[in-house]
Amino acid sequence: METPERILRRLEFKVVRRLDGFLFGDYTGVFYGPSLDLAEVRQYQPGDEVRRIDWNVTARMNQLFVRQYREEKELTAWLLVDLSPSMDFGTVQQFKRQVALDFAGVAAYIIARHGDKVGVIGFPTRTGELFVPPRTGRQQPLRIVHALGAEAPVSGGGRTDLGAVLQQLGRIVRRRSLLFLISDFHSPDGWDAALAELGKRHDVIAVRIEDPRERELPDVGGIYLEDPETGRQVWVDTSDRNVRDVYRRLVETRDVRLAELMRRASVDMLQLSTGASLVDPLLKFVTFRRRRRWNLPGR
Repeated sequence: METPERILRRLEFKVVRRLDGFLFGDYTGVFYGPSLDLAEVRQYQPGDEVRRIDWNVTARMNQLFVRQYREEKELTAWLLVDLSPSMDFGTVQQFKRQVALDFAGVAAYIIARHGDKVGVIGFPTRTGELFVPPRTGRQQPLRIVHALGAEAPVSGGGRTDLGAVLQQLGRIVRRRSLLFLISDFHSPDGWDAALAELGKRHDVIAVRIEDPRERELPDVGGIYLEDPETGRQVWVDTSDRNVRDVYRRLVETRDVRLAELMRRASVDMLQLSTGASLVDPLLKFVTFRRRRRWNLPGR
């Protein structure tokens, strides 16, 4: 098993250096979107982001007004990491849990390297919560990777209540921050309101992690499928083309619903897979965030 030191060295060599070469030192273009401190409210101008519209002021003044933000010298970032049983799944190169750890390591390394604070909250755990307070310095990414890597998988216990987790985060994080929600989002419905509330007060980035086998059933005959979070099993005949088609449509429907939920909550989503490197999805995401930050046209 890799030590936290070796994990960070691997991530620095394979991911961070690629990002550095792409960004030429433009750290603010990696994850940061709009500035984080509200400075003033002004009238809307063509090209302003719709997500910056202040609807309360707009309603009072009967004209469109947008929020203007002020850059902060020091930012606090939080990594909210899903450690539920569904994350202990992977059929290609690694488990979803390892992808989550790798991304958390990359984000913590980049943020701490530039003098900002970063902390982590893991859920659920055997003790109820994994918590590393936000700090700066070279040792902080090591603390975060060690804490995530040392946490034993939790089995059973029912479906992850993502809504309750997000509400708890809202109570803990008062000052406007950069929040990463790292999960496969296998959670019962009803957490969208809590996410939207966080999106009003923080810059939230959703990091969705999935495995290719979650998108399409293989044709391998009759098999038992088990929900890792509840232990419930169901027998499925994967040789039946209709079954595979229905499953594929269910996945497509879920994708659309999740994307719409993120859009309504003003949350950007980065998608990662157990079957691919972090680099290419990160580069595409960075390009998207940077273009929008500077109001550049897309391709």
